[in-house]
Amino acid sequence: MSRQGKLDIFWFLPTHGDGRYLGSSRGARAVDHDYLKQIAQAADSLGYGGVLIPTGRACEDAWVVASSLIPVTRRLKFLVALRPATTSPTAAARQTATLDRLSDGRLLVNLVAGGDRSDLEGDGIFLGHDERYEHAEEFLDVWKRLLAGETVDYEGRHVRVKGARQLFPPVQQPYPPLYFGGSSDRAHDTAARHVELYLSWGEPPQEVAKKFADVRRRAEKEGRQVRFGVRLHVIPRETESEAWQAADELISQLDDDTIAGAQAALGQMDSEGQRRMRELHGGDRSKLEISPNLWAGVGLVRGGAGTALVGDGKIIAERIEEYAAIGADTFVLSGYPHLEEAYRFAELVFPHLPLAGRDDGGAADGTRGRIAPLGEIVGYAHHPKAA
Repeated sequence: MSRQGKLDIFWFLPTHGDGRYLGSSRGARAVDHDYLKQIAQAADSLGYGGVLIPTGRACEDAWVVASSLIPVTRRLKFLVALRPATTSPTAAARQTATLDRLSDGRLLVNLVAGGDRSDLEGDGIFLGHDERYEHAEEFLDVWKRLLAGETVDYEGRHVRVKGARQLFPPVQQPYPPLYFGGSSDRAHDTAARHVELYLSWGEPPQEVAKKFADVRRRAEKEGRQVRFGVRLHVIPRETESEAWQAADELISQLDDDTIAGAQAALGQMDSEGQRRMRELHGGDRSKLEISPNLWAGVGLVRGGAGTALVGDGKIIAERIEEYAAIGADTFVLSGYPHLEEAYRFAELVFPHLPLAGRDDGGAADGTRGRIAPLGEIVGYAHHPKAA
């Protein structure tokens, strides 16, 4: 569990698109700034700790999006994806310090060293799997030292700087916390050496426990401690049967050709995490509940996190607590469509969880009533009955 036994719950900004059905334009939404602002402000007012903003050619730029949302939010933190291979450590240090300063310390950095080889090649990056992690570690050596105020001379295999300086320090010292996910041995080494929080995609708890234990063991050899988190989708409803119906509806517009095409594309990636996601279901609609209330339907057509917790609020909270029991204190969640599901999860699941930064179910600033609102006055005279 976390430092005080409480959990940080993050939401997700769908900068790659959103809608009511996977793999279909039916019920799809234009992901413009107004819509992203609605989701961010909902997450802020509901008491989520932050939002993950992804990266890649299928997404809007994560740093620009985060910058645009600073003035329209108050407490929300921005977990912004950083791909070392596509920028220099000095430019990234300036971006980091600027965004952290302008947001008054609300930046978290999600290191993305791996991913889709074809995506990276499109950006002019032709490093192999292990080389990307080697490059990322050299990048971080320089990035961290710059943000800590050092003047840096560095000559590595991939990164070289001379007299590099960062003149404006970040608010968070020595640098904003680093989050990171990866399932290969090489990724676990990087996590052990460099990051504050290791994120796993939502595999069955017993498999996630093995990954946490391996990263923890490697970090101890480095004389470090690492926190842990899980990245999941969620499908909460008033009853478990309604939740499973909603899961079925989410993939109801998918045909076999669409699934096969998506699986073929995802199979070209050299990501160990993506391979593990694909093996959970094998592209088979009949094998989607891979662990109690853990459903792999999202991964039929979506890259990255491909599993969802499905159930009523209490059951989903119990499943989250199972991950907490093996060491996770942070959960990065999402649901389709992301605006409505941010509210639904907060209303149905928050009351069953010990949340960081909250006061007995109230809003993040300690006031009560946002998650379980009073509701409409009855007959213009009485408050509704308490739930």
